[in-house]
Amino acid sequence: MSDASFLAAMRLADSFLPVGTYTASYGIEQYLTEDRIETADELGALIEGYLRRIVGPADTVALANAHRAAASGSLADAIEADERLHAATLPAEFRTSSTKAGSKLLELLEETDPALFGTDEREAETEGSGSVVSAYADAVEAGETPGSYPVALGVVTEAMGIDERTACLVSGYSFVTELLGAAQRLGRFGHTEIQSRLAGLLAVVEAVCERYVDAALAELTSFAPLAETMGMAHERAERRLFMS
Repeated sequence: MSDASFLAAMRLADSFLPVGTYTASYGIEQYLTEDRIETADELGALIEGYLRRIVGPADTVALANAHRAAASGSLADAIEADERLHAATLPAEFRTSSTKAGSKLLELLEETDPALFGTDEREAETEGSGSVVSAYADAVEAGETPGSYPVALGVVTEAMGIDERTACLVSGYSFVTELLGAAQRLGRFGHTEIQSRLAGLLAVVEAVCERYVDAALAELTSFAPLAETMGMAHERAERRLFMS
């Protein structure tokens, strides 16, 4: 990648990016509320499960296929990845968190990086990745496709010159830091414990990306019944600090 693309990847992986992902715990809050997590090791094991059961086989597969769709100039393929991921995400809160963040990412970049959206929607099938970004953003705004965050990220990273594998690493790293940050803000774990878990999970992020970055869209799946159940329970919790 160029230096500019590398810096863009760092920008997208940073919690400083204002797309609202910091408001999501993806069920971590419910695990802590029900005292199902008591130690930092248990927290790390839970997030590893998320990576291997949800982030890898679902989010990463969708992101990588959206990235390839943008590279080939196919809006239809990007939308298909979006719809498959949305259908595979069972808890309503998880879907809402993802689509809100995806929409916000597109809105933010349209304002801060207008060159990414410089092609007319009519040219989407023939003019390459920039036109797919614009057409995909229009489809999300019109309610024609969900706008899931991994898919939006896949489309925009390709347009930014960020390679497919790095885009998957950005997504995995961001997911881990968001969940660890949520656990820390809930007051159960200190900075050193969180950083220790992060260090241990980086190899898992790398392995998950290696495993799923080249997967076909038909392989997209998600199997984490307890995590999904906790997410559904969070929807009905009397007290919630996080959106999901």
